[in-house]
Amino acid sequence: MAFVHYGSEECIKSELDLFQIAPALRKASTLRCRLYQPFTESAPIDFFIAGNGIDDMDLNNTLLYLCCKIVKGDGTELAKDTAVGLVNYPVASIFSQLDVTLGDCLISQSNNCYPYRAFLESVLNYRARFTTEPMNPTMLTPFRSNNMQAQTLGQNTHKAAAAVTSKLGALKPSKQGTQGIISFRQPNNGVAAHSHEISAVFPLLPRPKVSRELCQLIGRAELISSLAMFGDGSAHTAPSPSLPRPPPHVELIWSPAMDPARPECPFQYLIETLNDNPEKKFYNIAKLGGTKYDILPYSIRVLLETAVRNCDGFLVKKEDAMNILDWKTKQNNVEVPFYPARVLLQDFTGIPAMVDFAAMREAVKNLGGDPMKVHPACPTDLTVDHSLQIDFSKCAIQNAPNPGGGDLQRPLAKVSPHKAQPRKVPCRGQTGCKGPCDAGDSSGNSGKFSAQIENTPILCPFHLQPVPEPETVLKNQEVEFGRNRERLQFFKWGSKVFRNVAVIPPGTGMAHQMNLEYLSRVVFEVKDFLYPDSVVGTDSHTTMVNGLGILGWGVGGIETEAVMLGMPVALTLPEVVGCELTGLASPLATSIDVVLSITKQLRQAGVAGKFVEFFGTGVSQLSVADRTTIANMCPEYGAILSFFPVDNVTLKHLKHTGFDKAKLESMEAYLKAVKLFRNDQISSEEPEYTQIIQIDLSSITPYVSGPKRPQDRVAITNMKSDFQACLNEKIGFKGFQIATEKQNDIVPVEYEGNEYRLSHGSVVIAAVISCTNNCNPSVMLAAGLLARKAIEAGLMVKPYIRTSLSPGSGMVTHYLSSSGVLPYLSKLGFEVVGYGCSTCVGNTAPLPEAIRNAIKQGDLVACGVLSGNKNFEGRLCDCVRANYLASPPLVVAYAIAGTVNIDFQTEPLGIDLNGKNIYLRDVWPTREELQQVEEEYVISSMFKELKEKMEKGNKRWNFLEAPESVLFPWDLKSTYIRCPSFFDKLAKEPVSLQPIENAHVLLYLGDSVTTDHISPAGSIARNSAAAKYLTNKGLTPREFNSYGARRGNDAVMTRGTFANIKLLNKFIGKPAPKTVHFPSGQTLDVFEAAELYQKEGIPLIILAGKKYGLGSSRDWTAKGPFLLGVKAVIAESYEKIHKGHLIGIGIAPLQFLPGENANVLGLTGKEQFSVSFPQELFPGITLDIKTNTGKVFSVIASFENDVETTIYKHGGILNYVARRFL
Repeated sequence: MAFVHYGSEECIKSELDLFQIAPALRKASTLRCRLYQPFTESAPIDFFIAGNGIDDMDLNNTLLYLCCKIVKGDGTELAKDTAVGLVNYPVASIFSQLDVTLGDCLISQSNNCYPYRAFLESVLNYRARFTTEPMNPTMLTPFRSNNMQAQTLGQNTHKAAAAVTSKLGALKPSKQGTQGIISFRQPNNGVAAHSHEISAVFPLLPRPKVSRELCQLIGRAELISSLAMFGDGSAHTAPSPSLPRPPPHVELIWSPAMDPARPECPFQYLIETLNDNPEKKFYNIAKLGGTKYDILPYSIRVLLETAVRNCDGFLVKKEDAMNILDWKTKQNNVEVPFYPARVLLQDFTGIPAMVDFAAMREAVKNLGGDPMKVHPACPTDLTVDHSLQIDFSKCAIQNAPNPGGGDLQRPLAKVSPHKAQPRKVPCRGQTGCKGPCDAGDSSGNSGKFSAQIENTPILCPFHLQPVPEPETVLKNQEVEFGRNRERLQFFKWGSKVFRNVAVIPPGTGMAHQMNLEYLSRVVFEVKDFLYPDSVVGTDSHTTMVNGLGILGWGVGGIETEAVMLGMPVALTLPEVVGCELTGLASPLATSIDVVLSITKQLRQAGVAGKFVEFFGTGVSQLSVADRTTIANMCPEYGAILSFFPVDNVTLKHLKHTGFDKAKLESMEAYLKAVKLFRNDQISSEEPEYTQIIQIDLSSITPYVSGPKRPQDRVAITNMKSDFQACLNEKIGFKGFQIATEKQNDIVPVEYEGNEYRLSHGSVVIAAVISCTNNCNPSVMLAAGLLARKAIEAGLMVKPYIRTSLSPGSGMVTHYLSSSGVLPYLSKLGFEVVGYGCSTCVGNTAPLPEAIRNAIKQGDLVACGVLSGNKNFEGRLCDCVRANYLASPPLVVAYAIAGTVNIDFQTEPLGIDLNGKNIYLRDVWPTREELQQVEEEYVISSMFKELKEKMEKGNKRWNFLEAPESVLFPWDLKSTYIRCPSFFDKLAKEPVSLQPIENAHVLLYLGDSVTTDHISPAGSIARNSAAAKYLTNKGLTPREFNSYGARRGNDAVMTRGTFANIKLLNKFIGKPAPKTVHFPSGQTLDVFEAAELYQKEGIPLIILAGKKYGLGSSRDWTAKGPFLLGVKAVIAESYEKIHKGHLIGIGIAPLQFLPGENANVLGLTGKEQFSVSFPQELFPGITLDIKTNTGKVFSVIASFENDVETTIYKHGGILNYVARRFL
């Protein structure tokens, strides 16, 4: 095939037909390139290649490098004067505000454009005038001309703001597809520089068969490495940097990887159209295997669809799809790839990923590569929801008038004798509601105004007038933007320079909540091609969307980066446990009770590393909100995911929340066609499962979980006796070891002029928080209705209790307000403090000093009660030892009671105004009440309105300035964003595996070491190594922020590794973030000891027990130990996500043989350990570890598949991916 020398018509023959690589080039999801053929015989070139993002580079040399890799395959470059026509467009945002995709319009940006001239002259058929200044597209005037001189704008074209009119309406895709090319003419005759012309179209090449020999010759990795910078522009159109990506219910971008005409896909024969809508295409996987398919669990059917659709013979092979189809016999025996449709990040775990992308650009550039190649290949949403800290907590809602008439400010009710005195005033610092709601604050705080959420006015249920935002939300958000400005600027920079990245700014909602309400599609529709929605996220609770019928789970931050770069998730084909739900839960049992009951039974059944799929008549009794609550707790019982297939309940929910009717119809037709729709009426269609667990919902009673672990469930009927037993138990997962004579101690304390009495079990923190419950209107409304009944009975919450309400999104606040229960929650102290993870991750305001002193004085076991999903000791506050998870209404109930040392069946919450005992059953809302309120106020218009408001963005975010450069301008003085050192020793080729020789043990740990222990997410303690570092940088304790907020700073995070005050190191014998240095015997902070070992050139290992790495997904739990010098961890067992992190960063996860551990083997931890790795490393290989004492024992290299061993050989996934760009 001919290549054309610029400036002449001399042809040079190539040894390899470029025509053959067209299908490979057309794989836009990874290769991002298209090949075009001119329209006319008179054109002096044979092909144009459309590229993207090669600003300010020599395009000819770029193309020569491309040809070198493809044509020769041996590294030999062609002559410098060899070229083909190259069309380059620099900035996707040029067309971002027009209804035109870059696949329709390509901008020529080459100074030497001679080969285009004859072509453009002969095929001109459409032109439009535009200006270099930003303008409204309606100002453009189309016109026609019989002649045009084709010239270009030159190297500075990317600085022009171009616009195209009429959506190039004359261009209609042909059978083979049609694309447009645009060339700009810059007048050289003194005419104003803002006047230019554009023109021309030509057809896309027919799609021939790919040459398998060619693919084998050049290798897919080289193709990706060489071509990642190129693309079909439509795949890269970036959203406006100040807004989230358009709502999921609009048509998405077209990816040629989804092209049903791809000849290399062996499953083209499965492509069909919907019966009632022939324009909608899909792979009908139901016809793939007959009865084999019919017995597949629904979750496995989704895995099968992704394999069929993405099958290319490279990363996804035909045998992968067939292995999934043969799930019944292949489960647990084969590894399969999974290509999720999208990626979800939150800022705590998302910032390391974005920092790594920025650092990878630096590394690629330093090794001679092109940093512009480094872009996420998979659509990625980053939600900034973990940066919220509660600095202000003040009720800004006026007192609710008495629903029965008259003045609500009446004498307070009496409380039972063992309860402390209630708060002094009915609402903190507030008086009665006087005048219109928008008249301002009646408490005397002039100049401060109130509202609910930004851009979301709320109607006062009593005056029906808009009220402004509450002081708490405004103040907390203002501080959040100020405290995290540097991080937010970095996120905004990332949203500008990285394609396919959208950032949802602070104050919008939690990642899981946004994923459920806003980002979820259920079924993707891309250019009339249908396929199931799926997602992976950096948070373990990504599983929440399983309740909506969307396959998704949490993976490590490092693996997420690989997905963002176009690689599939590799997993062992899992077992699927069928959970059959029957019966109907009692009115007192909320969804959290169902969750905790299922959590316990599934954990006891041993579902770790398995899929769980729900079926049975009881499933239809659960709303989508109930299902998402159950799915959200999936990581707590160890499963990969908990899947609820789409059924009529799901469709009803989607209709309820504002899904378009036509979309719903095509969705239902598609899901039924591929048998992904669960019909509860046809039991014969139930799939087969690895095992079945039966749960009778009618047997479930209300429970709480604690005091230290989510799986330790306690019926509320047994709560008092269980807590008293915990006081007696030895220190452990449930014990506090309080001497018998001290268990009834009472400590008087004065607060706000009143005296209160604290004792063991006193509640000091009560938080309605976390996506676990905020997604569920019934339980949130139950809390509000309970609060209303309590207020009407004259019951209150003591003022020293840190109460808060942190909704998952504005939707929650909206329906609480519109239903009229929000004022009652506020009156009890449960005020809206902001939108994000606050108390749940330890970001809470400190307890009053008097209360802290009283707790310490009496050595009291003070309690926190929250509606979250994690309750590890010390997570909420270091002086709060017992933390219980409960449903939102129970959180309110325990806050009113003021203690967990109560039997709700026999002891009253308090006494009403008439002297009558008020029990929990008296104020608990009935199921009928809940259903009535939910149906009336949680309506589709509410979801629709909130989504529209989210489209408008956040004012503070919109005006936030951010860099524009290709490489991030690292600030050496920054204490938030630093270029990490992971790539410092990166070489173009990986070195051979090196042995670990004479390693010392940094930490000797026990069972259930959590990610909170390894890398805390809460506030930075003043006496910690991280605090010393920040102090040396000139920061005050008020400016320390939290570890989660500083995950973009490797220096802080390394010092924060193992800095949890509850860390129990056997070298020390008591909880403390310290260890012993050997052989000196010094007791040091963990970081100081590791730093000393590194100076001595000694590698490190960690000894641990069972379930190492339990808890939330955090990649710094691996990055931190890596930077401390840890080379391997030897444990009895691992949490799956954390083990993936260790491998992803280059730390070897070694596992004791069954029945063995450090204690059984007689290890003290003072030994030195050595282990060698064979160059032919394979999953599950047994290795021998030698100690300097002469002891030798065997361990298992806990790699699950060949991908993990390959990544480990490269020194981690970051190195592996970076090398693909070189």
